Amino acid sequence: MLCHLVTGAEAILRDDFLGAYLQGSFALGDADEHSDVDFVVVTNGVLSNDQVDLLQSMHKRIYELDAHWAQHLEGSYIPEASLRHAEPGTKYPYLDNGATELEWDDHCNTAVVRWTIREHGVVLAGPDTKTLIDPVSEDQLRAEALKRVREYVEWAPDPTEAGPMSRWKQSYLVLTFCRLLHSIRTGTVVTKREAGEWALRSLDPEWAGLIQAALDDRPDPWKRVHQAANSKTAKRTLAFARYAELEATAPSVGQSTGHEPR
Repeated sequence: MLCHLVTGAEAILRDDFLGAYLQGSFALGDADEHSDVDFVVVTNGVLSNDQVDLLQSMHKRIYELDAHWAQHLEGSYIPEASLRHAEPGTKYPYLDNGATELEWDDHCNTAVVRWTIREHGVVLAGPDTKTLIDPVSEDQLRAEALKRVREYVEWAPDPTEAGPMSRWKQSYLVLTFCRLLHSIRTGTVVTKREAGEWALRSLDPEWAGLIQAALDDRPDPWKRVHQAANSKTAKRTLAFARYAELEATAPSVGQSTGHEPR
């Protein structure tokens, strides 16, 4: 499937193709059968509409391959000049997990993605990642994580199309907050599973049951999208969101407030 991605992108982009890389859990070494395949294709310039249309067709063909991972590609096509350092708000052609069509989105325009590619990216084709991306500092990762905490706190209570909070969103929120708090404390990036295990050791034990349940609820993420979370668990998750916001804004980075919001 990755050969189809790389050879297809090379054939379409020609001189505009610079490299292709895996990031996310496959790069961090913690992927399993439930992971999506996070990629970034680096280009020599901004893509034309014709190139994007051809890539759309390629991704539809890949999606139809008789392979599990073919339906779980997720990534962006990013110009080299834009990848080198953060460009807030800039959008790139982006393929969401489970989708067949590209959309313009800033999903991969983050410090986390740049850090992961630079420090751990798997080279499918192209030059070493450290030649493409400037170093991402701990302060950059912490600042972005704090911003994300506030965004996720705001998003957490929003209703979904199905009505109540889904099982997928519930466990996703818990582990995402764990991951963001880990970055704020350490200035590094780990997977959601590693962040959840860190949180069990490092956060208020009051939340251990909620965090462990989120870790245990990983299988069949697509199925859980269409299932409602237990109402008590959903309410508890919203309380954990408020706790995470307090932890993220504690006076001293690396120290827990030790208090659960009431």
